[in-house]
Amino acid sequence: MYVLAIDLGTTTLAASLLDGAHFGRRAVSGALNPQRRFGADVISRLDAAVHSPPLQREMSVLIRTELRRLGQELCDAAGITWSDIRTVAIAGNPAMQHILLGLDLTSLASPPYRPLYTAGTHAKASDLEWDGGANIYIFPMPGGFVGGDTVAFLYGLLTSDPVHGAKKQAEQAATLQNIPATLCLDMGTNGEIALIAGDTVWATSAAAGPAFEGGNLSCGMAALPGAISSVRIEGDRLKLQIIGTGQPTGICGSAAIEAITELLRCDLLESSGRLRNAAEIGSNLATRVIDYHGANAFVLHRDAQRLIVLTQDDIRQLQLAKAALRAGIEVLAERSRIQCQALKEVVLTGSFGAVLQPEWLKTIGIFDESMVQTTRFTPEGALTGVEQALACGDDFCAVEKLALRFRVVPLSGTPIFETLFMQHIDFPRY
Repeated sequence: MYVLAIDLGTTTLAASLLDGAHFGRRAVSGALNPQRRFGADVISRLDAAVHSPPLQREMSVLIRTELRRLGQELCDAAGITWSDIRTVAIAGNPAMQHILLGLDLTSLASPPYRPLYTAGTHAKASDLEWDGGANIYIFPMPGGFVGGDTVAFLYGLLTSDPVHGAKKQAEQAATLQNIPATLCLDMGTNGEIALIAGDTVWATSAAAGPAFEGGNLSCGMAALPGAISSVRIEGDRLKLQIIGTGQPTGICGSAAIEAITELLRCDLLESSGRLRNAAEIGSNLATRVIDYHGANAFVLHRDAQRLIVLTQDDIRQLQLAKAALRAGIEVLAERSRIQCQALKEVVLTGSFGAVLQPEWLKTIGIFDESMVQTTRFTPEGALTGVEQALACGDDFCAVEKLALRFRVVPLSGTPIFETLFMQHIDFPRY
């Protein structure tokens, strides 16, 4: 028998097929969330859904169909049938999980933004209009826009030690025993932040938007073949790395962040976020600054078929996202009474497309130096956590207990968050 793990992201989906005996990966795949045509972020989709029950139904059908297709793709790759899958576990933010289950969205779409319920959900394949007899588990939603993906991310982090058995690690994860002060940051569209302090997980969602995943950038795209995955400026020359072969077709989130750090380093971008005019640049890089729909843009690639640029508006979108994340981190630090300098570890995850260098996050103003020194990156945080929960074999009891340790801190309308957000809009001056 086999089990299926799913990370239900706002922008991207990830799924893996595991052997139900040893829980080794047999196949892994991903796709874009088909709901994106209803809005790039959670709030846009919620607004569309609550004002139109037929649209909510369409969103539910879309995501159920796509997840079933992903599951079949994995079965085909492993040479098994869909009926061989015993259990499917799914983790996403509260909005994605509500829409998947076809739940009423009223309480989540308006203040104080509460999920319909917080515990995990046990269901059958038929509840998602799937064929087969698989048992379905949907991760807990601690509150607000902090959901199953954050719980899965932390669970995976706390049960990743290969020296100890799965059951012992699950017990430790459920009680947070001997866990040092740790900041966990999912830099996806929903911008979840969690800070482990003693026996409590302080958590929030910073609503960073899809910029970090390339979602609302003018030439942004997911980390798929054709995406620019790295941008370096060496002298007057631009060096790009592309996923796959052929010419670039867009830029993924990690490369956009790297590009901004390079523009700041070369003084092409002011700390205010203003991209300098060509006349202000005393090198051949000036030829890469063009007028693009009435504002400056930096040319990353140009050929007969396409023009790939980083626009002034793209830079603003990333500024807003990074300010929201930094302000959210500081709010949690204040609430938990743990300063950023006292953090023992910082763990990053997200669908960027490449390893995100902590130094870049310091350059754009999300991290300070102490955080850079303690940061590590895990590319599949939520998906790994779902896999670990399946492998534990305790019917997700430890996951449920961990979720009860969460204390969700709302940011919307909070004066301290708004003040900190404005303080961190600009890029740091070095």
